[in-house]
Amino acid sequence: MNAGLIIGKQILIMFIILVLGAVCKMRGVISKDGTKCLSAVELNIVNPILIFMSYQSDYQPALMKGLLWSFFLSAVSFALAITLAMLIVPKKSEYSVVQRFSIIYSNCGFMGIPLVKNIYGDEGVLYLTAYITVFNLLVWTHGFILMKGERDFSSLRKAVLSPCVIATLLGFVFYVTNIRLPEVPASSMELISGMNTPLAMLIAGATVAQTNILKAFRGIAMYRVCIGKLLLVPAVTFAALSIFGAPAMVKMVVTIAAGCPVATTGTMFAITMDRFPKKSSEFFAATTVLSGLTLPLVTYICDKLV
Repeated sequence: MNAGLIIGKQILIMFIILVLGAVCKMRGVISKDGTKCLSAVELNIVNPILIFMSYQSDYQPALMKGLLWSFFLSAVSFALAITLAMLIVPKKSEYSVVQRFSIIYSNCGFMGIPLVKNIYGDEGVLYLTAYITVFNLLVWTHGFILMKGERDFSSLRKAVLSPCVIATLLGFVFYVTNIRLPEVPASSMELISGMNTPLAMLIAGATVAQTNILKAFRGIAMYRVCIGKLLLVPAVTFAALSIFGAPAMVKMVVTIAAGCPVATTGTMFAITMDRFPKKSSEFFAATTVLSGLTLPLVTYICDKLV
């Protein structure tokens, strides 16, 4: 079964859980504050543990080479996304800051990890950690400055000390030194890792239930974000990465990560900085739903071309 069909099946499974999350929100089982608490658990505990456990495998020079390639290609991908966002979204357009942020930064943790895990296994997640590390460093520097509208590099410390970056560094050290966790704690960590997909989709569903997606499509901003984030960014990324002699799996992992829907971090920034939080949540909700169609399509086409 090719990657496109696998990802399509996986997204269908995830979409069912997403719908359940939406129902839970509408029925009051998950409150607005509850969504924030669950998101904190996902970002600060589940995702980092999953990332760390992806490094709990035997050291192989070929995997190390692929990981280094992934760091490089991830940086290239973000450079292209930043350029595309500037070209697609006019500076004077309404919600320009939120639009650009949404096109550049993807939900590579919530959506990317479970998708890559089910398609490429732990090796794929290992490569994805490079993309997530670059994401965290950029989103808390470039992304933060972009949303805030002023230069402030104090957030760099927060980026370096983010749980996902720390998990990546620790995991890398354990990987190259061949340190393995004992059976009991390793089993505990694996159980927590298994929470990633259902918890992430419940949160996404609860967030989608708080917005009116159909109403949001009345403005051109939504079309810019959806087309830019879900189609143009992954397409341009894959085309550019094809010129490099990196392993095929690494190219596919970076392309999938770049094609994931809008990052939840954007909504968090929008709320704390009062930068059109409703519009930001609409972008997240719409791209999350539409990614059920675009991600399998992009993955299928790229898998045939790789």
